[in-house]
Amino acid sequence: MSPEPLPPSYVSGFAQVAGQLAERIGSIVLGKPEVVRLALTALFAQGHVLLEDVPGVGKTTLARALAASIRGQWRRIQFTPDLLPSDVSGVTIFNQSSRAFEFHPGPVFANIVIADEINRASPKTQSALLEVMEERRVTVDGVPHPVPQPFLVVATQNPVEMDGTYRLPEAQLDRFLVKLSVGYPDEEVEIEVLRGAAVRSPDSLEPVTDTTTVGEMVKMALQVHVADPLYAYAVRLAAATRNHPQVRVGVSPRGVIALTRAACAYALINGRGYVLPEDLKALVEPVFAHRVLLSADAQLRGVTATEVLADAITSVPVPLPAGA
Repeated sequence: MSPEPLPPSYVSGFAQVAGQLAERIGSIVLGKPEVVRLALTALFAQGHVLLEDVPGVGKTTLARALAASIRGQWRRIQFTPDLLPSDVSGVTIFNQSSRAFEFHPGPVFANIVIADEINRASPKTQSALLEVMEERRVTVDGVPHPVPQPFLVVATQNPVEMDGTYRLPEAQLDRFLVKLSVGYPDEEVEIEVLRGAAVRSPDSLEPVTDTTTVGEMVKMALQVHVADPLYAYAVRLAAATRNHPQVRVGVSPRGVIALTRAACAYALINGRGYVLPEDLKALVEPVFAHRVLLSADAQLRGVTATEVLADAITSVPVPLPAGA
């Protein structure tokens, strides 16, 4: 059963708050409006963000600015090789005075969790995030503990320096809705960064909204209209990656769900209560690229996931509007 269409006032209200958030974050993260927009898309689509780029381009700044723009709890975890799973999720400790075991929640119990340099922790510690990213709860000693809502993990990693790092397993990568690269700023933006380097800090940001409003916006994203031909289009895009000769493992059904969910939030941010094919095409790379495993031959020839996805997009016919 299709959800009731969103009233135009709800759609415009959503777009207004999202625009204010993008403007506030953009005052700190200069010259990267699309990266900010995609990070907000993940927030409203109940997804998680993986920021992968070289050091010093603003990955952690983006994550902190996003957290500071929302009036809620946020925690930062610096991942290191000696970090334990209990340092992330929490631990049960025996209380001598009450003669009972008590759960002490870890830093993952927050609305926004910044996992800095996530690939520096061991796979055992990385796996502590698997359950909470998917199910929004942590199970310790057989007892489930739900985390606050809304819940977003923003993880950063450096793809260049491999010493002392552990590659994220595919199961972990699949938990991230989008994988983004901040990239180097252009010359004008970098000069502007230098002018205000001493005064621009995420800590100075005033919150735009609160977690209650964000929770309502998440529910609104679930009511965005997706026409049946667009569901078929999303499935065919994923199938194109599975059947591509240069791909060893294509996009899973979870990746297709992630694409349509992200497209709903993306449409609302752009002031629409319905999804267009352009929304799906714009999100294919950030949602699918980290879910595609290239063949050994493709890797040897330097083929990238971005190139494969561009080829896949062109091979799938775009659905025509009704009555066309």
